[in-house]
Amino acid sequence: MYPFRYERPTDVAEAVGLLQAHPQARPLSGGMTLVPTLKHRLARPSHLVDLTRLPGLRGVELQDGVLRIGAATPHAQVAASPVVGQAIPALAELAGLIGDAQVRQRGTLGGSIANNDPAADYPSAVLALGATVVTDRRRIAADEFFTGMFSTALQPGEIVTAVEFPLPLRAAYCKHRHPASGYALVGVFVADTPNERRVAVTGAAPCVFRWREAEAVRPSDARDPGADALPPLSPEGLNDDLAATPAYRAHLASLLLRRALVQLRASAA
Repeated sequence: MYPFRYERPTDVAEAVGLLQAHPQARPLSGGMTLVPTLKHRLARPSHLVDLTRLPGLRGVELQDGVLRIGAATPHAQVAASPVVGQAIPALAELAGLIGDAQVRQRGTLGGSIANNDPAADYPSAVLALGATVVTDRRRIAADEFFTGMFSTALQPGEIVTAVEFPLPLRAAYCKHRHPASGYALVGVFVADTPNERRVAVTGAAPCVFRWREAEAVRPSDARDPGADALPPLSPEGLNDDLAATPAYRAHLASLLLRRALVQLRASAA
C-alpha cells in the first residue's frame, strides 16, 4: 500500500467536507474492492474517509410502501432482516447469495452500488425494482444511476446515504455463481410492479442493464413459460473472459430468466 491518512468523521456533513477538501480522498465502506485495490497498489488516495460508523447510514425501515435501507447496512443484515424478508423476499435472498460469509459481514449496500462492479448482485435489484438512490444532496432514479463499468452518476465527494425500494407485487432473482468468487457470472432479477415488469441483468455485460425484450414476456398463470416464448439475449457486447464467452452468458441469461419467471408464477399462485 501507499501511505494515506485515515479519517473517521462523526456525521455525513463532516465526511462530505473531507471528501471535498481532499480531491484524492476515497470513501471507505465495506472495503471489499477498495482494500484489495490498495493492497496491490492500483490506487493511491491521499485520505480514506470511513463511513461505516456514521449515524443514520445503517438500518432497515418500511414505511408507506417503501423499503429504505441505509447505505452502510451489511449484506448479512439485509439477508437476515425479517422486514426485508417480508417486504421483498427476493432482495433478502439476493443479499444472502453475495460472496461468502466474510464478504456478507463486511460488504455494504451503498458500497456495492457506488462501486458498480459489472458482476455485483445489488445493482440488478436496484435497477429491476426501480429503486431510488438517496445521497447527501439529491435523489437519483435507478435508471439514471448506473452509467458504465465501475461508474455511476455520483459526483465527486457525493455519498450514498440510503436506497429506497418501492414494494413490487412479486420479484425473483436467479444467478449463476462464479465458483471461486461467488460473483454473478450472470444474474437476472425480475420484478412485477403495479405498472410494469422490469428485468435487470448483471454479470453479463460491462454494466448492469435492463433486458427490455424480456420485460414484454407475459407467461400464463396456468403454465410455466415455454422455452420458445422467451426472447434470446444477443451476445453482442457481452463480457468475454476466462469464465465464460458472450454466447455462454447469453445462454445463461435465458435460462435464468426462465427460472425467475417460474418463481414469479409460483409466488402468484
